[in-house]
Amino acid sequence: MNAVLQPSACFHCGLPVPGGSSWHVTIDDVPRAMCCPGCEAVAQTIVDIGQSAYYRDRDEYAVNAADATMVPPELRLYSNDDAQFARDASSCEATLSVEGIRCAACVWLIERQLTRLPGVQAASLNVATERLYVRWSRAECEPGDILQAVRQVGYTAYPYDAVRHGERLQKASKTLGRQLFVAGLSMMQVMMYVAPAYLAAEDGTLDDSMASLMRWASLLLTLPAICYSAMPFFQGAWASLRARTLGMDVPVALGILAAFFGSVVATFTGRGEVYYDSATMFIFLLLCSRYFELQARRKAASALERLQHALPASASLMAGFPDNRATTLVPAGSLAVGDVILVKPGEAIAADSVIIEGTSALDLSLLTGESAAQRRKMGERVPGGAINASAALILRVLKPARESTLSDLLKLIERAGSGKPQIAQWADKVAAWFVLGLLLFAVAVFAFWSWHDPSQAWPVAIAVLVVSCPCALSLATPTALAAATDSLLRRGVLIVQPHVLETLHRATHIVFDKTGTLTLGRPVLKQIEGLDGMTEDACLQVAAALEAGSAHPLAQAILLAAGEQARAHAEHLQEVQGQGLEGVVEGVRYRLGNAAFVAAIAGPPLGDTAVGMQGMTPLYLGTQGRWLTRFLLSDALRPEASDVVAYFQRRGKQVVLLSGDQEALTQSVATELGINTACGECLPDEKLDFVQQLQATGAVVAMVGDGINDAAVLSGADVSFAMGSGAALAQAHADTVLLSSQLVSVLDTAKTAARSMRIIRENLGWATLYNLTAIPAAALGYLNPWLSGVGMAASSAVVIANALRLRKV
Repeated sequence: MNAVLQPSACFHCGLPVPGGSSWHVTIDDVPRAMCCPGCEAVAQTIVDIGQSAYYRDRDEYAVNAADATMVPPELRLYSNDDAQFARDASSCEATLSVEGIRCAACVWLIERQLTRLPGVQAASLNVATERLYVRWSRAECEPGDILQAVRQVGYTAYPYDAVRHGERLQKASKTLGRQLFVAGLSMMQVMMYVAPAYLAAEDGTLDDSMASLMRWASLLLTLPAICYSAMPFFQGAWASLRARTLGMDVPVALGILAAFFGSVVATFTGRGEVYYDSATMFIFLLLCSRYFELQARRKAASALERLQHALPASASLMAGFPDNRATTLVPAGSLAVGDVILVKPGEAIAADSVIIEGTSALDLSLLTGESAAQRRKMGERVPGGAINASAALILRVLKPARESTLSDLLKLIERAGSGKPQIAQWADKVAAWFVLGLLLFAVAVFAFWSWHDPSQAWPVAIAVLVVSCPCALSLATPTALAAATDSLLRRGVLIVQPHVLETLHRATHIVFDKTGTLTLGRPVLKQIEGLDGMTEDACLQVAAALEAGSAHPLAQAILLAAGEQARAHAEHLQEVQGQGLEGVVEGVRYRLGNAAFVAAIAGPPLGDTAVGMQGMTPLYLGTQGRWLTRFLLSDALRPEASDVVAYFQRRGKQVVLLSGDQEALTQSVATELGINTACGECLPDEKLDFVQQLQATGAVVAMVGDGINDAAVLSGADVSFAMGSGAALAQAHADTVLLSSQLVSVLDTAKTAARSMRIIRENLGWATLYNLTAIPAAALGYLNPWLSGVGMAASSAVVIANALRLRKV
């Protein structure tokens, strides 16, 4: 049946393909022309999900705009059974890219449309990233219903893909740039005719025929701006009206149309004022504002975009290793556990692996925020998404690419930005009512001036419509939050939930776990106690010689304390599981381990072996008939722990320490850090009970834990932070993941939260003050239409520029 389809038409919907069109999709290895980016996006998605047979089997084109009320059958190809939509037995979820977002009004319109759809449980569109998160009931809704609902209000949505999303953003930016250029050109040409007319009108030297000629010339020069450059405003307003809502493009579109058609009437009749210069000028100025807003959103989401493009699409497989070192380029998704891959300098590692040959420096900045490269050698593990910075490495794959560290991080990012804090929801509601109030006010103003001074009624009403700035009100919060989130992500802090900055700023209690959070989570040598005259350094070197080949955490602490000095070689080493080591160093037999193990060679212990330990782990060194020394090891505090605790205390927060470790050790750490409230030997459910008791008294609790055994309390706190670690990322229950695993990131987040709330208040205050001042001024006739356009553009620019200050580290 495909033979009847016209080859010159759009392969998807059948409408004519515009001349010079670059839209196309490869279907069954044949490039097919498309009439618009919407058809291109839908067709590409159909191919991507393996449903190319739709085009082979169809007997008619897909529904186009000529019959937009019908449900396009291609949208029904999506099913709840698709793995990309799976969530649990009763519901599905998806992250979609949405085309055509122009401002915060689009966000409100799309969310409102979806929440009306039966079965949709949640819908949240992030204006900065242009991604839509939707959760729906399997029994009541299908993915096609959601895509169709978005389509009905004038937008195109498809499952998120980083590459396609980036290409679409680039196209949208170019289109907006062309519209801005045409508007600017029209404005300048119209001003060339209008300026002499203004000057000549003052001294009466301009006759009627010349004035009429200039008006007609201005009309022709204004048409490109109206018919092409102003289309984003008309499309946005029409989408709002179709959905029976009043979006923020409605007053702008009305103002443009009123100025233009009022001028057209005056041109044809030869009576009244024309406003071609005002119309072209505020189209240009509003497009400037929208262009800067678009660039600001892209900058605010840049860190997320870098992560989403970082996972490599292919890998060099060494199928015959070690006998054959030839490589084959394969898709990264096809890698299996045990495969051997070659990673050249400058390439990203496709999957979590272990180095089996080579030594190199790895750039982990995308994963941890740490800019300095880290050395990795044979036998060490490397995370997927890290970039090989120096020498070639041969790796053995430990996990498939879809389970790599970066993939786990991207799963968290899918959750990030999928909601809005309360302050943003409030701003959206106010902006929606603001538009309705503005239209009613404009009608009242027009009626008043029609009675008071009819010649001023039209320009004053236009000025009122144009000067208002609901966009500034709606942009005040999301732009600031997006910029702050981007800044934190570049420093290794991933904000997963939308309320983090707002809630952290008003938190009253900061609760810390101990092990792995305030401490490093690994033992270090704290003290050496000599027992029989041998120097501490000599004892340490002997212990290091005995421990040189051990991977035990206590052994690593001894080796770290001994440093890289030349060590004696230990011979005849014997390890007794759970007790210690025995070996010969420079002809002398030594034992290193617990007191009972060393006593078998050194004799009865000297005094109480428990004295002075204070919760630390003792390790004894002895030789025949002699106790030489005692090493005391414990989990060390993070270097920044004291500064972080002191910061919150200075700001009036109550700092609490909850730990599962011994009570004595917990109190020791609390005393060292100046924490007044500390509880040791707490089980996970006891930690949760403690936090809930605080919340019952009205406290707002922030919890900082290691994210592994603190899942319950992290979920129960008002806002929570998990120390990031590769395997634990996907299981994180926290609102925020500290990818750098540095406690100082909590302090950075708190400072950024304070700055964000301050800037949001500044933006909301400015937007409110501007509208309260500018709208009455326009209503009283103090502002003409073109000056109103300047004011609106400037108001949005102020809000955006102020918000982007948060991107500075």
